This record gives sequence, C-alpha cells and structure tokens, in this order.
Amino acid sequence: MISSFHPPQRILMGPGPSDVNPRILEAMSRPTIGHLDPLFVGLMEEVKSLLQYAFQTENQLTIPISAPGSAGMEACFVNLVEPGDKVIICQNGVFGARMKENVDRIGGVAIMVEDAWGEAVDSEKLEKALAENPETKIVAFVHAETSTGALSDAKTLVEIAHKAGCLTIVDAVTSLAGVELNVDAWNIDAIYSGTQKCLSCTPGLSPVSFSANAQEKIKNRKTAVQSWFLDMNLVMGYWGDGSKGAKRAYHHTAPINAMYALHEALVILKEEGLENSWARHYKHHLALKAGLEAMGISFIVKEQDRLPQLNAITIPQGADDAKIRSRLLNEYQLEIGAGLGALAGKAWRIGLMGHASNQTNVLTCLSALDSILTSEGAKINSGVAVNAANGVYS
Repeated sequence: MISSFHPPQRILMGPGPSDVNPRILEAMSRPTIGHLDPLFVGLMEEVKSLLQYAFQTENQLTIPISAPGSAGMEACFVNLVEPGDKVIICQNGVFGARMKENVDRIGGVAIMVEDAWGEAVDSEKLEKALAENPETKIVAFVHAETSTGALSDAKTLVEIAHKAGCLTIVDAVTSLAGVELNVDAWNIDAIYSGTQKCLSCTPGLSPVSFSANAQEKIKNRKTAVQSWFLDMNLVMGYWGDGSKGAKRAYHHTAPINAMYALHEALVILKEEGLENSWARHYKHHLALKAGLEAMGISFIVKEQDRLPQLNAITIPQGADDAKIRSRLLNEYQLEIGAGLGALAGKAWRIGLMGHASNQTNVLTCLSALDSILTSEGAKINSGVAVNAANGVYS
C-alpha cells in the first residue's frame, strides 16, 4: 500500500536544489487563494519589485515564469529568436549546448564559439566570431556555468555584442544572488534564472527580465512566438504592464503557493542585502577552498574564473566517484554533485548556494569527506581540512 511520503532531512550541497530556508517552507504551507484574487495580484506586484532588486534592474518586464529555469531559458529564446536569425552561442559547458538546442528548434542558425570545460568564455573568440558573422542578431552565453563552476565576464561580453548591434541572452541560473550581477549597469537584454540555487527557494519558477530593446523586438516580430505558453505578449496580459490599475487577463493558473515561497525568498534576500549575500557566498567558498586544498584536492577552474557558490573539484586518486557520493548521502545525509559531460567521473561539484552557504555545512562537508576518503584509502592529507577552514573563519 502506498502511503504519505516523508523525505529525510538532507544537507543539499550539490549543484541544486540547495537547502530551503524554513521560512520559505512555512510560506508554502499558507492557504491557497485564487490566482486573480486582488490580494494575490498585490503579491505579484511585490514579487516583480523584489525581482527587480535581485537583478538590479528597472525593466518593467521582470517576472517569474511559472516553470523551472529551463523554461526561463526557452522563454528568452522563443521570444527573441525568429526562423533564420543567426545566433552566436558561447559554450563552455552543458548549458551552452541547451541554448543551441533552443535555437535549432526555432529554426535559427546557431554559431558556436567554444571554450574548454572549466574555462571562462573567451571574449576575443566572441569578437572574432562577430567579425566573421556580421549579420548575427543575438549573442547568448552562460554567466555562471553550473556544470563546471566557471564564471564568465558578462559585462565585457555584453559590451562586445552591443558594439556589433546584437541583443544578448544571459543564463544567470546559478549566479543570481550568489555573485555580482547588475542587469541595468551591464545593459543585459534578456536574462533568466532559477529559484532553487542561491535564492534558496524550491524548484519550479524561473525569474526572467527583458530590457526595453528586447521588448521592442518581441512586439515587432515578423512571426508568432513559437510557444503559446511562453509568449511574453500574452504573459504580460496576466502579469500587468506596470501601469497603475492595469486590468489582468487570465493566461494560466499561477503556482500560487510556489509564488508565496519565491516572495519569502526575495524578502529574505532584501533583508540580508544583495551585496552581503554575495560576500557571504565568497567567505564560505574561501573556507571550503582552504579545507579542500589542505587535503590535497584541487579545483577544476582557475582561481580568477571560479564560482564561489559552485565548486568543481578533482576526484582524488584512489576514490570511487559513485561510492563516495553514496556514502556521503547514506551516512551523513549530505548530497554533492557528480561531474557532467566532459567532467563525468573526473570531478565533484560542491554547492554553497543560498541557505546552504554557511559555516556548519562547510565544516560538516569537509569532515565527512575527510573521514570517508581516508577510510577508502584515497590519496589525501587526512585530519587537516577542518582546521584549515577554521583558520579562515577565525
């Protein structure tokens, strides 16, 4: 007989989802009201305002898509790319390939600018590709590549794209609230993220923001947006155009309780302060780094290109990838991520995102790794990781 599901309390230190703040879980349990209830419409307006703060933008079209981050990606591509459009995609991991898949399905022409996994996007390669393809309409890249832990220079890449007359699409799924991100100062045209990473919310919503130039492109398309559900011209009828007292038209039933959760996550972010959130992620990264390096474990990404909230590390000699992760989960209730694509079997990904980015988690993870790797006979320096991390904290 199937009965109620009661999951264990895990420590989520993989590539996402991250630990969810108890305040957010409580918010989700509040009474469900209608998606056109005047009180819910008021909450929607607050969510838009709080997302503008998180993205550092005044874009009117800043909303959460009622689906996970992958739908946010698709929303950006289906609204801005038309059949035949040339799109340069900078790929340095898994998610650049997903961008290409979107362009291909729309009927656009994807031009790939590739960098090695674990490296930041090379701005000179982008300049060269734009010079060779002057009719390019859009440049797309991943700000924080979740598959490798590499951080690219979004500001510079956007500047290069704009000089060539292109709009930009930026993946900020792992960067939002974890590292510096400034949509208006960097002139990003379209950006998408997810709720389950540094916002510490549950998965299922995708914050997006479109600049005035991007909105102009959407309004003046020659062809209909390929997706009915993700057509921003229709979605804005439900979310409102920013004008006071604008009438809301039914488009879809929003995930009411998930919206309560996002609202609470953004309130928590505002209480902490965006810059303080960035600094907290970096501080705990430094402590984790000190412990890992004391053990003799190295990072995949060069220090200057490293994401503090997603740490891709080499698997030490003598360690069985799957077995170590399984023991961490079963003995310590601790989840870390496996390597993807080119890094499968070669790397682990340790997330320090949102509510999970704290001293207790860092020390627990280091202690557990030290104990299990030592018992498995892996080549590490045993018994030194926690002291090294505490050195950073003190």
